[in-house]
Amino acid sequence: MSTPATTPVSGPAARGVTPVDLHSARSVLGAHASRIQRTGRTLPFSDERHLQASQWLVDEAWLLDAQAYEEWLELLTDDIHYLMPVRVTTALGAGYDTSPGMAHFDEDKYSLSRRVARFLTEHAWTEDPPSRLRHHLSNVRTFATDDPDHLVVDSATLLFRNRGDVREGSFVSAGREDLLRRTDEGWKLARRTIMVDDAVMRMQNLAIFL
Repeated sequence: MSTPATTPVSGPAARGVTPVDLHSARSVLGAHASRIQRTGRTLPFSDERHLQASQWLVDEAWLLDAQAYEEWLELLTDDIHYLMPVRVTTALGAGYDTSPGMAHFDEDKYSLSRRVARFLTEHAWTEDPPSRLRHHLSNVRTFATDDPDHLVVDSATLLFRNRGDVREGSFVSAGREDLLRRTDEGWKLARRTIMVDDAVMRMQNLAIFL
């Protein structure tokens, strides 16, 4: 799903990276997403908030592996923005590394629920028979925010996917920045920006979630 084209946003030019906090700001479906950002240094691994965030990510990965997508939707806030921009190769100092106005995923709660609903029908040919999935997580870093009920969590994910008996398995490697919100029902995902490590996706389709 693509968003309206815009001028490339300027960012940390020395690294040529689009600032993560501006991705939702320039997306139509991200217009109502929370703009809360990290503050300070990473929380210690022994910090209770880091431990809770890490467990949340592991539990989520299990649901995605099991393709329990209806349960996964319950972990998302109503104002979620789920975004995976299209990566591009640019010169060092260009100030951006994503294609303006283009995204592999640019979703809100409603569009995500429609994707899940389709998986449950007989018309989801890309996932019938279903893929075998394994989400591997690493490099989890947790940051406090100005709001004690929100955490920013960075992580690396490696997805292995295999379907059928003929094709070789495929991989997607990505970094993610998540915004977790504390609710009466526990932590929920309020924003996810996925920075895939490939400029050209080699997976046959993206009938999956990262």
